[in-house]
Amino acid sequence: QCDLQGLWRNELGSNMTISALDASGTFSGSYHTAVAATNKQILVSPLQGAQQHRSAKGRPTFGFTVQWQFADSMTVFVGQCFVNRHGKETLETTWLLREEVLSSRDAWKATR
Repeated sequence: QCDLQGLWRNELGSNMTISALDASGTFSGSYHTAVAATNKQILVSPLQGAQQHRSAKGRPTFGFTVQWQFADSMTVFVGQCFVNRHGKETLETTWLLREEVLSSRDAWKATR
């Protein structure tokens, strides 16, 4: 069974900590990115998310939002947790980042 709670690291060196999930599957935590398109100091940023109810298969889907503390942007992640035959847990995710732009005419370039 996958357990989202705890410390996670990705291949680029970013760290994410997820607190315990409550009965409804929601959780909070923090994200410290190792990669950012800014000259500002990178700060640990809060995250809020939810996991789909656990199934007997033990590979839950989840989603969370990171509110960046050093940039005018937010990122949403969706993914699924997997466990390999050796018991190692892995999160496979996809993300979208939306940055603030000055007008709706610039909205086309605001999402990565």
